[in-house]
Amino acid sequence: MTDWAQVRETGFAVPEGRPLGELVAELAGMLRSPDPVVRDRQAYSTLATWIGRGVLPEQELRELGDTMVPRFADTELQARTFAPLILDAIVTAGVFEPSWVPPFERWYVAEDDLRGYDEKLGWLHAVAHGADLLGTLGLHPAVEPVQMLRLGIGRLLTPTPYVLRDMEDDRLGYALAATLTREDLTGTDATDWLDPAIRALSDPPAEGITPEVTNTIRTLRVVYVLAEHGLRVGDAKKLTRIPQREQVKTKLAEVFRTVTPYYL
Repeated sequence: MTDWAQVRETGFAVPEGRPLGELVAELAGMLRSPDPVVRDRQAYSTLATWIGRGVLPEQELRELGDTMVPRFADTELQARTFAPLILDAIVTAGVFEPSWVPPFERWYVAEDDLRGYDEKLGWLHAVAHGADLLGTLGLHPAVEPVQMLRLGIGRLLTPTPYVLRDMEDDRLGYALAATLTREDLTGTDATDWLDPAIRALSDPPAEGITPEVTNTIRTLRVVYVLAEHGLRVGDAKKLTRIPQREQVKTKLAEVFRTVTPYYL
């Protein structure tokens, strides 16, 4: 067994004496660990660093991606919520398989445990981690951007007892706004994904403002701010404007007025 704490301390240098595939397989297994030090500080940090540095060849990245996809149906929450982080790193590194997208979509909208941080398990962050992958896929030319916009609003409107915290709404808002920077989105594409929010919020539940309503409004406010001022996307983090920003802002204001009538 490799001393992964030492690997981290020495700047994530690849250990000698073991095949790379064997090291990656061990780290992938550690991503299921309930111990946040093993899972997050060692396994995830090492894999994300190696992927970012180009240590893993394309075939190794594909195999790792294929290993992550079944995790969306794993019985362990931490296994489910760390799978999108690894897939995000892989896709960002330039390796993509269309078959990875549907399992992610099914998991993201259906995940019912939205805890951000747990005293024993550490960071779980289903919404935030899923948002990172959603935003990366939303910018990928092989993925239909409307598909990711609909996924994001579907996640927000799914009933939940959890009010998002720890910047989760910001990360999903950024992912949606990044997707909206796609030049191939029409004006209709850029706004129609918000119709489910208007319908849902126009007919509020008897118990009043539910967590999903709060989550939706707070996240869409992030999208509005980014539509107004632009956002930084891509490796160069160049300030980018949403092409249909005026239409998007108008439609967002319509959403807000359904629950907050003091909006113009």
